[in-house]
Amino acid sequence: MPGTISTEQALIYIMVTMSGVEGRIETTELAEIGHIVKHLPVFRNFDHTRLTTVAQEAGEILQEPEGLNAVLGLAAAALPPKLRETAYALAVEVASSDLAVGREELRFLAILRDKLGLDKLVTSALERSAIARYHTA
Repeated sequence: MPGTISTEQALIYIMVTMSGVEGRIETTELAEIGHIVKHLPVFRNFDHTRLTTVAQEAGEILQEPEGLNAVLGLAAAALPPKLRETAYALAVEVASSDLAVGREELRFLAILRDKLGLDKLVTSALERSAIARYHTA
């Protein structure tokens, strides 16, 4: 397990963790992660060809005993305060991308909110924003 990770790795670790929290990774969630990494300014300096490698690193850590705590600890240490809300928003985007947010995903969001020290009103607003974006006609 790496001692430290980059900001971009931390964001990817969080998205991969969200994607796998229900025990399977949906194709729509993987596609959303790829889209996010390719298009958001926070990933501007990230080598997009490393996405698969970084995602696999996260998966390997998650397989270890206390893997979830390890991933969250690495991510929290790597994220500056101004990007903690971004991390939460990206987790919400991944959870919402398959148009169904399950109990495990909601639990992970609560754990992530607490680990990153985010305000409940802020996280509720981020969640509500995703709901509005993913409504279907």
